[in-house]
Amino acid sequence: MRLSRHLAFALAACAMFLATALAQSSAASLSLKDAANIALEKNPLRKAALADTKAASAGVREAQSFLMPWVTFSEQATRGNDPVYVFGSKLRQQRFTTDDFALNKLNTPPPYGNFTTRFGGTWSLFDSFASWRGINRAKAMNTAASHQLERTDQEILFRVVQSYYGVLLATKQLEVAEQSEKTAKAIMDRSQGRYDAGLVVESDLLSAKVRLASREQDLIRARNNLELSRAQLNAAMGVSVDATYQPADALADRNLTVNSLLDLEKEALTTRPDLKRIEAQQSAQELSVAIAKSSFGPRLNAFAGWEMDNPTFVAGGGGNNWVGGIELQVDLFQGGAKRAALSRERANTEKITALKQAASDAMQLEVRQAYYDQDASRKQVGVARTAITQAQESLRIDQDRYDGGLLTMTDLLGAEEAARRTQADYWQAIYQFHISYANLELACGTLNLQSPVIMP
Repeated sequence: MRLSRHLAFALAACAMFLATALAQSSAASLSLKDAANIALEKNPLRKAALADTKAASAGVREAQSFLMPWVTFSEQATRGNDPVYVFGSKLRQQRFTTDDFALNKLNTPPPYGNFTTRFGGTWSLFDSFASWRGINRAKAMNTAASHQLERTDQEILFRVVQSYYGVLLATKQLEVAEQSEKTAKAIMDRSQGRYDAGLVVESDLLSAKVRLASREQDLIRARNNLELSRAQLNAAMGVSVDATYQPADALADRNLTVNSLLDLEKEALTTRPDLKRIEAQQSAQELSVAIAKSSFGPRLNAFAGWEMDNPTFVAGGGGNNWVGGIELQVDLFQGGAKRAALSRERANTEKITALKQAASDAMQLEVRQAYYDQDASRKQVGVARTAITQAQESLRIDQDRYDGGLLTMTDLLGAEEAARRTQADYWQAIYQFHISYANLELACGTLNLQSPVIMP
C-alpha cells in the first residue's frame, strides 16, 4: 500500500517534470531587458498614457486654432408668405419691381421661395491675450502628459522587474522544494532501515513519513506558484497569460551600488516625472487664472460675409451682396459670473500648490523607505548566505549522528527544516534585494531600460 502510493506520486512527478521540460524546451528565451521592451510596447497602461499625450498634443493645436480666422459655408432653402420675409427676399434677389409696391402684395403676398448660399467669416483680432495664454496653458498640459507617460513607463518597468524576478524566485523555490523532497525521502529511507533493524521505534518512521508528505505538498505548491508567476509576468508585459517564455537570466547574488540618502533625495526632487507633471499642471493653472482675468478686458473681432440669393436652387436670376465690419466688445455686467470664475481658478491654484508640497513630502518618505528597505535587503543577503552553509553542515552532521544512534528523529527533522528554511530565506533575500533596488530607483525617478537592475 505504501509502495503503491509513493510509486503513484513518483510517476505523477515524472509526468509533470517531463511536461514542464517539453514546454520549456519549446519556449522562447526571454531576458529581463527583452521583457521590459515588450512591456513598453504592448502594456495597455502604457498605451493609455500614450493616448493621453496624443490628446494633449491635439489640445495645443486646438488652442492655436483660435488665432486663425473662422470661415463658414451654408446653403439654406426657405419658403413662406411672411410679408417682411417676401419683401426682403425679393430685394436680396434683386427681383423687386414697382408692382411689388401694391398694397395687396405688400400686406398679403403669395408664398415665395428663396435659396441662399452664404460664406461667412470671423477673426478675433484681440481678446486681451486670452488666446495666447490658452496656447501656453495647452502646452503646459502637454508637458504634464509627457511626464505622466514617463512615470507610467517607470511603473511598468518596476512591475516587469518584480514579475521577472518573481519567476526566477519561483524557479529557485521549486529547486529547493525538489531538494527538500529528496532529503526527506532519504531521511525516511534511513528511518525505514533502522526501524527494520529494530534500532528505532515506529514513531520515528511515522514522523519521517509525515515530513515526506509535507515536502511533497510543498513541491506541488512550488510548481503551481511557478506557473502563476509566469502568468503574472505575461500580464505585466501586456501579452497573453498563456504565452510561454523561458527566462534567460538566473537569480544570483549581485553587487549593486547605491548613493547616499541625501544624494538620492536631491536626485528625486529634480528627476521624478510625477513631480515635474505637477509643476507643469501648476504652470497651466496659473495661466488659467490669467485667462480668467483676460475675460474682463475688451475684445476686437472682424467679420465678413458674402451671400447669394436665388428663386430656384440653380444659380441665376438672383442677386448677391456682401457685408463686413469690425466689432468691439466689452462686458459691462455678467451677474458676477466672471468674478466667480476668477475666484474658482485662484482656489484651484492654491489647491495644486498644496498638492505639490504634499507630493514632495511623500516623495521624500518614499525615497527614505526604499533606501532603508534596500539597505536591509542587502544585509540580509549576507546573513542568509552564511546561514545556509551552516545549516547544510549541521544537517550533514546530524544525519551521521542519527545513523549512529546519537540523535533523535525530532532533532534530525529539525535540522532538515532549518536547512530547507535557510535555502528558501537565501533566495528570498536575493529576490528582495533586486526588487528593493528597483523600488529605490522608482522612488528616485531613475528607473529605465539602462538601469543596473535590468541590464545584465
